[in-house]
Amino acid sequence: MPHQIDFILFPGALGLDITGPLEVFSSATNLLRKKSGGDTGYRTRCVATTPGPVRLSSGLEIVADAGFDDAPSCQTLVVPGGMGTENAVKDPAFIDRIREKARQADRIVSVCTGAFILAAAGILDGRQATTHWIATDNLTKFFPRVKVVPDAIFTRDGNIYTSAGVTAGIDLALALVEADFGASLALEVSRRLVVYFRRPGSQSQFSTPLKAQEAAGRRFARLHDWLLKQLDKPISVERMAEHAAMSPRNFSRVFKQKTGFTPTRYLETLRLDRAREILSAGGDSLADIAEACGFGREERLRRAFLRRFQVTPSQYRLHFYPHGT
Repeated sequence: MPHQIDFILFPGALGLDITGPLEVFSSATNLLRKKSGGDTGYRTRCVATTPGPVRLSSGLEIVADAGFDDAPSCQTLVVPGGMGTENAVKDPAFIDRIREKARQADRIVSVCTGAFILAAAGILDGRQATTHWIATDNLTKFFPRVKVVPDAIFTRDGNIYTSAGVTAGIDLALALVEADFGASLALEVSRRLVVYFRRPGSQSQFSTPLKAQEAAGRRFARLHDWLLKQLDKPISVERMAEHAAMSPRNFSRVFKQKTGFTPTRYLETLRLDRAREILSAGGDSLADIAEACGFGREERLRRAFLRRFQVTPSQYRLHFYPHGT
């Protein structure tokens, strides 16, 4: 029998939080049925307080197939986020229905700020969870019982899955397809949708050096741009300080204060992000990548990569460059 997935609708929900995962599950189902000819894959249903059209944050309307009273239990429950989340969490009746619906589901999923709805229902108490990076502080503030993972694309804690903003819902949906039907199907779906295959849930939501550069403001913007052009060359803290027109001691102190990074750690992070870009693009050898990014030796690249991303460069290439699999 097909795996039943219920998508929760509410006014102001974000359309892509719904349609992104929905397209993943639909594509997987079409591929499975094309191969087997049977009634397999996923069956999806949109559920709201009452059946009928629900206006999303973009103005698009999606028709709810059923109301809460009409929808029997499902295997996977998907709760989106969006601008309407704030009103949704203030609606006790709605939250009660989510809590009841979650009790009947085998697997509970939130996309983006949908985590706030699960948290309001008490479903995330004592659990690890994530949400859109811009909302992680508020999730921590308003729901202190939730173990917020602020910089993950998606998390799993038991049968509860939460994802970061918007397109991260697609990453999570692909991971669920892989868990349900295997990696080869998830890979085929990702190629059809032209998205990365199996982006790891622990992968950062956004560039760490970019965060630091924003925190540093204009003071170190020129240094940042200069470093990006010199990554394949030996760069000392003294050279960085000289380029910033500061003494090495004062530079190290101010740089750490402004960015949260030591100069050495910042440089390594830039080099790792460059290595990540090359790995995602194609088939350069690890020795060539290590040389191009300033690590010199492949082993130094491997150790730094493993320390930052918890995977080796070769494993990362499998995640991000599916043509190499």
